[in-house]
Amino acid sequence: MPAGVGLATLKATIKLSVGIGPQHSGVFSAGNGPAMRSALIGVCYGQDQMRMRKLVTISTRITHIDPKAEHAALSVAIAAHQSKCGNASPSSYYEALCGHLDGSSDFLKAVGGTVASVIAGTSTTGYAEQIAHGRGPSGYCLQSVPVALHAWLRHPTDYRAAVIDAVHCGGDTDTTAAITGAIVGARVGPNGIPRPWRDGILDWPRSPKWITAQGARLSEVVSSGAPCKRMELPFLPLLLRNGVFALVVIAHGLRRLLPPY
Repeated sequence: MPAGVGLATLKATIKLSVGIGPQHSGVFSAGNGPAMRSALIGVCYGQDQMRMRKLVTISTRITHIDPKAEHAALSVAIAAHQSKCGNASPSSYYEALCGHLDGSSDFLKAVGGTVASVIAGTSTTGYAEQIAHGRGPSGYCLQSVPVALHAWLRHPTDYRAAVIDAVHCGGDTDTTAAITGAIVGARVGPNGIPRPWRDGILDWPRSPKWITAQGARLSEVVSSGAPCKRMELPFLPLLLRNGVFALVVIAHGLRRLLPPY
């Protein structure tokens, strides 16, 4: 639990749960799980490039050991840092990424195409159709992450437009929208997120108030450099939440098997 995690993450967490250490729990996969959790690393530690890269590596390899997954996660961290600083542009972003990845990197080549597409004025949906052959970006990081970066670079200060662009591409929409929202959110902050979207968050026992408090505690850790105990959540409510969520995921999957498809 919870349901809906990627296969690589599921395998890694099973290995962790039976006592295999985080240095050996990762599986060879180029999924997008690490990229979904790396924006915050860029926001917090992007000013220290070496530390940011080390943290991205640790965060990635606990579940994914394919270099492409790590490169994708690093690209999102760099994007979030540039977004936070307000100096993002297609050319400056690509230049920053080139400083970390070798020119032969498959992911760097993919992002080169992303940047060229943005500069050419191609829509995000049009770009997604090109790289995913009309099927919508999949969970493969060389599809989902470039699409998220494309939506960000087209709408660096418009949270709503960027996220909707990502969703309209179809495919693995929860991933592309989450990554896009994290990057743009680093720039616009909570007030840049449409109010109805913020008010509509329903993830008990977590809540917008809990998220804000967690963020404030993280900010203190970053500024002081001193460790701080995380905010705990009660186990039984979390178990109940995950159980309900699993039923929703299963029901959604079964519904997709029935017409209209």
